[in-house]
Amino acid sequence: MSEHKYATLAVHAGQYPDPQTGSVNVPIYLSSTFELNGIGSDKGWDYSRGGNPTRDRLEEALAALEGGANAKVFGSGMAAITALVAPLHTGDHVICSHNVYGGTARLLDQVIQNYGIQIEYVDLTNLDALAAALKPSTRLVHVETPTNPLMQLTDIRAVSELAHSRGAEVSVDNTFLSPALQSPLALGADIVMHSTTKFLNGHSDGLGGVLVGSKPEHATRFHLIQKAMGGILSPFESFLVLRGIKTLPLRMKQHEENGRALAEFLSTHPKVQKIFYPGLKSHPQHELAVRQQKGFGSMMTLELGSREAVGRVLGAVKLFLNAESLGGVESLASHSATTTHAALTEERRQAIGITQGLLRLSVGIEDKDDLIADLTQALAAV
Repeated sequence: MSEHKYATLAVHAGQYPDPQTGSVNVPIYLSSTFELNGIGSDKGWDYSRGGNPTRDRLEEALAALEGGANAKVFGSGMAAITALVAPLHTGDHVICSHNVYGGTARLLDQVIQNYGIQIEYVDLTNLDALAAALKPSTRLVHVETPTNPLMQLTDIRAVSELAHSRGAEVSVDNTFLSPALQSPLALGADIVMHSTTKFLNGHSDGLGGVLVGSKPEHATRFHLIQKAMGGILSPFESFLVLRGIKTLPLRMKQHEENGRALAEFLSTHPKVQKIFYPGLKSHPQHELAVRQQKGFGSMMTLELGSREAVGRVLGAVKLFLNAESLGGVESLASHSATTTHAALTEERRQAIGITQGLLRLSVGIEDKDDLIADLTQALAAV
């Protein structure tokens, strides 16, 4: 299917009619176990932890959308990141974007480091800093671009070239843009990670995560983690993501249109002290965004100056919902310091720029004029 254009891939990759019934939708195989042909022989599946026909179709689709060799899905975005680092050994060194999502930092700091794996946070906008941090024991450079919630970008191609020259793999968290707007593997990354909960599913009704690998050995590596650790995606939630990605290109067009419109409006609003959105020419990495991305998306963060100001806006919005998460059709607003980065100490938050005055927006697909009107009245409360 790889020769087809993106919108066609989203509808058809992995989603061909069921050969037995002709069903145009992938069946939900709610079976924990499968009848064997005989001793040591099966029809392709034996037990759903190791593989399920619905999950297989989703993995086929996501590999195609990211241009990867394979994909393995997990029960959440955090389960996917766990699977990414689970094959590492004591003494291995991991470099991670310094202002990464708080849940990723919590996993690395409070769980993975306990196994004797070294975790180092580096400003990956600075290639000299990365070069200085790389060691012979560095196995993985994990990149979040744009970062959550400060929307800092990393040059995926440059980081990949540098990491590969020193023998390390590069993984990219592509959750904020989706494969519709950014293709990390085409830029040289080895592995792409998503929380499928977000734009891929698109409807805020199921958790999930995926690792897309660029080499055949990635499938072997991550399938072992699926079987051994068991954090797999259920057949029903696999179906929900399959359903969601059919409309991914359409949804991302509307997210993008709305995101640009709201960013332009907010960039001149007197109550907004600062806005973080790579689509604005004022963003320090706007040129990198133009070069590396196929769009700017609908995630943005506002600096309102205080926790009280954020609270006033969250108390006044009517269309935007005061809720964590992102990437659904509905618009969401959240206070980063007490949601996505609550796991960090206040000292750590301050060190990476997560102030009490940050308000993160996930702009949905509603009418942009209605969303602007909602923020206009909510900001009037500040």
